[in-house]
Formats: sequence, C-alpha cells, structure tokens
Amino acid sequence: MRDWSQRLVARPLRTLVAFSLVLLVFLTFNLFKSSLYSKVYVLPSGFEARSIQARQIKFWQTFLPILHKNGPDCPSPERSGSVPATGFNAEEPPPRPSLVSMPEANVLKMQQAHTAFLQQTKSSPDLKPVFIPNSRGAVYTAGGKYLPVFVISLRMLRRTGSNLPVELFLKDHDEYESSVCDEVIPSLNGRCIVLSDILGSAVPDSNDSNKHQASRNSNGNKNTKVEIGHYQLKIFAMLFSSFEEIVWIDADCFPLHKPEELLDSPPFKLTGMVTWPDFWISSVSPLYYNISKQPIPPMGLRASSETGQILLSKKTHPTTLLLSTYYNYYGPSHYFALLSQGAPGEGDKETFLQAASAAGEPFYATSAPVAAIGHLKANGTLIAGSAMVQFDPAGEYGNRQISLTNKNKNNESNSKGDHGRSSRRPVKPINPPRVSFIHANFPKFNPATVFDETFETKPTYRPDGSDGRAWVVARDTIARFGYDVERTFWEEILWVACEQGGKFKSWEGKQGICERVRKYWGNVFGVEGKDEDGVLGLWGAGSKAGA
Repeated sequence: MRDWSQRLVARPLRTLVAFSLVLLVFLTFNLFKSSLYSKVYVLPSGFEARSIQARQIKFWQTFLPILHKNGPDCPSPERSGSVPATGFNAEEPPPRPSLVSMPEANVLKMQQAHTAFLQQTKSSPDLKPVFIPNSRGAVYTAGGKYLPVFVISLRMLRRTGSNLPVELFLKDHDEYESSVCDEVIPSLNGRCIVLSDILGSAVPDSNDSNKHQASRNSNGNKNTKVEIGHYQLKIFAMLFSSFEEIVWIDADCFPLHKPEELLDSPPFKLTGMVTWPDFWISSVSPLYYNISKQPIPPMGLRASSETGQILLSKKTHPTTLLLSTYYNYYGPSHYFALLSQGAPGEGDKETFLQAASAAGEPFYATSAPVAAIGHLKANGTLIAGSAMVQFDPAGEYGNRQISLTNKNKNNESNSKGDHGRSSRRPVKPINPPRVSFIHANFPKFNPATVFDETFETKPTYRPDGSDGRAWVVARDTIARFGYDVERTFWEEILWVACEQGGKFKSWEGKQGICERVRKYWGNVFGVEGKDEDGVLGLWGAGSKAGA
C-alpha cells in the first residue's frame, strides 16, 4: 500500500519537474530572441579603435606592395566616345557598347596582372580585411562642402530609430573639423576617421618597378605621386571600417527605415552583399570580361549599378573588397573606362558588383527599378528630378522568391556568364516593395547652396518662381514613402542650418543661411494644412510624422 501511494505522489512531481523544464527552455529561448532583436551595436572603445587602426596599418603595409606588383603594366585604354544615357529595358536590350580599345598585347598584360592579383589575394593568409567580429554599422565619406549634407543624412538615419554606430571617413586632416567630429558626430553615435593616417603609413619601395601604377598616365609613363580621392574614397572607407557588416550610405543619401532590417533580411543573409540599380544600361566593355576571364553577360540581365547605398559583409566577401580596391586604385588610369566607357556617373559605381562576380562571391542585385522624384518643369509635363528612390530588396525577394546570387550557377541560362542571377523581366509585384533609400543628389541639399537659381532642376522653386516642395512627382512613388518624408528632411535641414551653422568651415563668411531656410520653411511647411503642391493626401492622417 505504501509503495502504491509513493508512486501516486511521485507522478505529479515528475509532471511538475517536466513542466518547469519546458517553461525554462521557453523563457530562455524568448529571452535570447529578445536580446537578438534588441541588441545595441556600439562604436569601438578608444583602446579598441587604436588597436584596430594598428592592425589596419599592418594590413595596408602588406596589401599595398601587392597592388603595385600586379598593376596594369601598360598604357591606359583609349575611348573613342562616351556611352550615352540609355535607359535600361530588359525586354528590348541594345547591343553591348564597345567604345574602348587596347592592343591585344596590352589586354593580355592586364589579364595576367588581374589573374595574378586574384591568385595572390586568395592564397595569402595575411590579406584578410580587418574588422571587429559580429559588429555592424553605417559607413560614410564626406568633407568640406559635403559635411553639412552628411550631418543632415545622419540625422535622417537617427529619425528611423536606427542605433547603428557610424564611421565617417575623411580624406586627410585638412577635412577634419573638430567642432563637427568632436561634438556633433559623437552625439549621434558616430566617429571620424582620417584615411591618410592609414594610407600614409605605407610608402612604396623606391626600387619597385611597378611603383605608382595607379597614377600611370595615358601614355604609359609613371608619375611620381599616388593620390586617392573622390570616387576612390568609398572603397577605402569600406576596406578600413571596423564593422563586419557594413551599410554604405553616400553623404547625400538617407534611409526611410532602419537599415538593420536590411541586414537581417534574406537577400543579405543569403549572400552577404546587396546592390541597387541605376537608370541606365550596363556599359561594361567586352574587353573587361576578357581581362577578368568571364563570359559576357546578356544586356537584358540587369541595369548598371547605383552605389549610393551598398550592403556588404567583410567576413563573407574579403576578395570582393580587395578586388574592388584594385579596380578603384587603378580606376582613373584603366578600370573606370573599361567598366563604364564614359557613361553617366563613371567612377567607382561598377567596381563593386563586377568585383564580386569576378571573385565568385555571391550577391543580390536588387531588380526593382530605381525611380526619379522631383517637380514638374514650367511646361507642366517634364519632371525636374532631384532625387533617386531605391526600394526594399526584402519585399522584392518575398514577391519574386528568386535569389540573385553566384551560388546558383545553373539557373536561368545555365551559363557561367549569367552568374546565377535571375532575368530582369518585369514581374507585377504582389505587394509593391517599400522605399528603402532616397538619394538626394541633383543638386546636393546643402542649406548654403540649395536655393541657387542656376541649378538645372531648381528643386526649391515652383515654375512661377515661388518657394515650393522639391518632391511632388512621381506621385505613385511618393505615396509609397508612407509619411511626409520631405517635411522631415527639411526639419533636419533647418536644424543643421540654424543650430549648427557656425560649425562648418565651408560656410565661413556666408551670411543668411539660417534665415533663408526659415523663410522657405515658413512658405512651404509653416502653415498647418497648407498644401499648395497637393501631396498631403498621399499618406493620410499623421503624414507629418516620421517613420
């Protein structure tokens, strides 16, 4: 009898213990899940930042000789003309333009150098880009007249609720403005990094026969000075960022939603790299594909690239970073012409996707076409575009269920030249993807210059010359913002102009910047319910608020 009663007591005890274990596992999982999605990413501490920079310098001192050793040992390609601004149409693609020429012997030299560089970077254990494991952040370059534009962009990033740390790269100490870098940017969870502190640490051997290849002129003569600037700064900022996962954003570009969501989305998680399209056809020269030993892809595969924003993992794409650096280092002398042939925006824009393709590392090329926004010209029909709108690849991915990566070499064309990407054939979306970024680049919305009436687009003026909104068409695109983005944008322009105006060197001696922005704000946004441009109804109630 006692044995039976003991078993009766033991049974509920075992049940209670089992239930407690299940509850513990459940709570632990949810705590982990909660911490995963609420994790706060931070900038490296002072000690950690110095340690990282020391490692970056050591890496650069190893990498620079390899860049020089494998440079194009031949004159620059010759271009007979420039590829015109031809809109991309996957249904009716034109023939691939071929306006660049080189003697066959020089093509072979470049091919051999390209192959040797790839082999050396892939095989060397010392050529791994430096980063802090499991870190992520936003990376920019800006300086001089672009610094106020960057601060506006950074404020717009914070308006999304993003807590991503920010690294702003400056070319040299002449661009370092202490009032901005030591006060404004740290208050927004950012820091300034001077590229010349790293790039200037490695001096090529004067006896190196391949020295200064980057500055070789069109006649094949070697100059005595290498300078990194303008378009080339972007790849060096990404190369020397401390973050493992990078959201690259141009200084005149800003997100509408937390970029962290893009880093957690399938397109990035599956590939480690996401790019966005430009308006134009691909203008990569056939000679480039010969040099990089790749089949020539069909012109209808994808548009050219727009690199106001890029997502990239340094952990999964080390060779892409190094090869893109190679293309940019020798860009002005050789590769920019081969990759763009004088098309609109020639510079670094094609070096990222093409480097990933040549390196055999996967990427997701967003296929949702870029859209232009602006206002109507005086004739009432043509758009005066002042910004580019890029869409959410995660929404596109959900609609199309197609991963555009290097991993699936056999889909679509079963050709290595297609690199496993899907066709750009138009597919009517089930749910139109939301807007991810606005690239306000034509002109830059610098409070000191944006009201200049000589700009082609005159973004702040209506056709009658009165102050008006910059973005009122195309309305179907603007409606997808979800809220009054332009008003929010001008709130930040107003803050920078009136609260921070005395901190920018490029504004020294200029008068009335704050007053002009205040006047514009009052004329366009200052009266509650005023809607001369007829856009407030696009978003419904609460349209003044941010995302």
